Amino acid sequence: MILLSDPRVAAVPSADDGDPLVDLREEPELRLDGRAADPAGAYARLRRGVADRLLAAQRALPPGVRLLVIEGYRPYQAQLGIFTGYRDELRRRHPDWPPARLHRETSKFVAPVEVAPHSTGGAVDLTLCTDDGVELDLGTVVDATPEDSADACFTAADAIATTARRHRRILVAALTGVGLVNYPTEWWHWSYGDRYWALATGAPRTRYGPV
Repeated sequence: MILLSDPRVAAVPSADDGDPLVDLREEPELRLDGRAADPAGAYARLRRGVADRLLAAQRALPPGVRLLVIEGYRPYQAQLGIFTGYRDELRRRHPDWPPARLHRETSKFVAPVEVAPHSTGGAVDLTLCTDDGVELDLGTVVDATPEDSADACFTAADAIATTARRHRRILVAALTGVGLVNYPTEWWHWSYGDRYWALATGAPRTRYGPV
């Protein structure tokens, strides 16, 4: 499992092809949840190429199942706040951890700011729901931490119900089918065009740099 703290991720050359950010509130085919909403509406924005891939993924889902988008673009300062907040929480829980382990364990839940996929507009947190917007069971809530879920938030976790495992397989098939890559410690986190995507797919450089 490659974590976002791995030096190989930071070593990927960064480039930006200029693909614009689009507002998913203007994409009626995609259902957008408001739990991560911010005053500036950053949560609702994604690169055009990612939004188009989500539309294609949704068309590949079984009847009665839809994507429920929770968060897209995340500005630098917001990313930094989440990273430092979780790092400080882990430090309180595990005062014996050396700095290297603390950094690695923090990156299982939130990316270091220098490689953060969300800050490129190329990453999205999402889940599955019914046509009526009722969320399906995927084993944990979105944004469950490894600490509090006993690693059930890991995409390949075995310690979840059969129904949740089936729903994860549906999500994985639809999103990998359109070229997105998953961060394996977070079943809900998918990206395209960022450093993690480039490393996972063998691309020579990113498509998207920090916005």
